[in-house]
Amino acid sequence: MQVADFDFDLPDELIAQFPPAVRGGSRLLHVDAHGMLADLEFHDLPGLLDPDDLLVMNDTRVIKARLFGRKDSGGRVELLVERVLDAFNALAFIRASHAPQPGSKIHLAEEMTVEVQARQDDLTHLRFPRPVLEILDELGQLPLPPYIVHTPTAEDEARYQTVYANQPGAVAAPTAGLHFDEAMLNALHERGVRMAQVTLHVGAGTFQPVRVDKLADHRMHSERYTIPQATVDAIHEARARGGRVVAVGTTSLRALEAAAQSGKLVAGSNETDIFITPGYRFRVVDALITNFHLPKSTLLMLVSAFAGMDAIRAAYAHAIQARYRFFSYGDAMLLEKSSLESSPP
Repeated sequence: MQVADFDFDLPDELIAQFPPAVRGGSRLLHVDAHGMLADLEFHDLPGLLDPDDLLVMNDTRVIKARLFGRKDSGGRVELLVERVLDAFNALAFIRASHAPQPGSKIHLAEEMTVEVQARQDDLTHLRFPRPVLEILDELGQLPLPPYIVHTPTAEDEARYQTVYANQPGAVAAPTAGLHFDEAMLNALHERGVRMAQVTLHVGAGTFQPVRVDKLADHRMHSERYTIPQATVDAIHEARARGGRVVAVGTTSLRALEAAAQSGKLVAGSNETDIFITPGYRFRVVDALITNFHLPKSTLLMLVSAFAGMDAIRAAYAHAIQARYRFFSYGDAMLLEKSSLESSPP
């Protein structure tokens, strides 16, 4: 398959630059298992779920991963922490006129110096003088996606974070979860829908373009995930009740599917570079809540595998015509797994 198979034209004005006025005040496009479309509002979601269903949410928390500093030479440096390795070490993308070399230092603030350790492919290993998360919280900037062009504000710090975020480590929000507020969670609970958590720390690689022509040549960035035993148990219980497993976001789906590659869902922590494309056989997830994704992106490939390429093409064409809002701050979709066998054309 070709990356060009997943391209589409999107008017710039449909890229949401700000969240809706109130959390959850979004539209919802429902795509059923046969590809039928229904225009709804996000507050309609409880009526689309059954009391025996289980929602699985990613409880990662976005960190202030963007830092600015200077090299010993005085040259400006921008850091985007991609992954926190341990208390004092992290991997980061570096933007500078000349990449700082191993053994050099980057000055973030007075008496706040980061040591450059080594290059790891397109990332750089950095050692911090104090706990990384502490420094990021003090000096860092929220890493809004590159298609959101304004400087992050206090509103972004609140709204580019799910209300159930708990585990710090992501450099991008699991954006399907941004639609949920406490009122929605309560409404789902009252309907009898159960909820469970996974953790996948979304890396900056989620915004990296696919630079090859053939899907088979693309390699994903690796990300860390954790599946609690309680979530595995909740999924087994949902299956026993006849309920569906509904992933909130592609990150939750990827964590669950990665943990089930042996054919059995396994609790624990691991790394995944799972790349889901048409032809993939889903082992765990029955329905998916997600936003609208970028052209030629790996996430568009994932939803095409899940709902079917024809259904996604039709849904995106409809969404553009109906003026839905796209990407991180945009509107949502509820996708049911295609009733047809997913296979490449």
